[in-house]
Amino acid sequence: MIDPFGRSITYLRVSVTDRCDFRCVYCMAEDMTFLPKAEVLSLEELERLCAAFVRRGVRKLRLTGGEPLVRKNVMSLIRGLGRHLDSGALDELTLTTNGSQLAKYAKELAAIGVRRVNVSMDTLDKDKFRELTRWGDLDQVMGGIDAAQQAGLHVKINAVALRGVNDMEFDELIRFSHGRGMDLVLIEVMPMGEIGADARLDQYLPLSLARAEIAKHFTLTETDYRTGGPARYFKVEETGGRLGFITPLTHNFCESCNRVRLTCTGTLYMCLGQQDAVDLREPLRRSMSNGPLISAIRAGIMRKPKGHDFVIARSAAPAVHRHMNATGG
Repeated sequence: MIDPFGRSITYLRVSVTDRCDFRCVYCMAEDMTFLPKAEVLSLEELERLCAAFVRRGVRKLRLTGGEPLVRKNVMSLIRGLGRHLDSGALDELTLTTNGSQLAKYAKELAAIGVRRVNVSMDTLDKDKFRELTRWGDLDQVMGGIDAAQQAGLHVKINAVALRGVNDMEFDELIRFSHGRGMDLVLIEVMPMGEIGADARLDQYLPLSLARAEIAKHFTLTETDYRTGGPARYFKVEETGGRLGFITPLTHNFCESCNRVRLTCTGTLYMCLGQQDAVDLREPLRRSMSNGPLISAIRAGIMRKPKGHDFVIARSAAPAVHRHMNATGG
């Protein structure tokens, strides 16, 4: 699949549910309204959609949410997708999780063929963690990381950089992650969903500033390491570990974007920072033949924009009004 700007689309992110057992302050409003179950695709429908993308050239699948592991019977979907790993049609099957359910599922994920997971964890302070997630338990997440590593999964820690919240913890997060053999990636907060314009701007920390502050204490050497996503990685000489930066606002990565996103309702978003979308649920359910579905996918890819519309300013409304949990970031 080649988009209008010559980019090969080989990476599909699939939000299997908009529900989550946390309520992170940059991701959701405190009083969220979730999708009616009738609008959500069945696991069998999600598997059929993913298979259609794999046949069209997708080589990497990432399952997201909400929190993907809170979806009932989600492991049946992951087992089904694992068959594409066995056949060689898929290079990688992975997921982004808050870690709360990893203790329960890590061994099975590894047995299916998942080799690495991203765990979203923005602080090592238990009280601050509960405040950021509104009711998350840091000890539960730590137990999930333990289980994942014991199962042989490579864990990467994702931390959203929040001004005045965790910006004083980056050194500690680096030492913690690298001390356990985990990469750390810092992410700029993105203007998605209504949480209050001032609140969003107050959260925003340009990672150019964070990197400059980190460089006062660590030696950062740029590398050519890539995982297929947008992170730009540096080696931290003092720890030997990798530190990544995802900078959609200060230095966007649109020119090399190889991703599209599928929601649990069958909506295909060609760009995280745009509203344009294609409904795949209708052709999926209209015909047992994949012809109409493939045509809809092809039409969507040909509408992929050159770049996103993210802007953070007090006068600016969110570029997109859906919350992060709707498309999984």
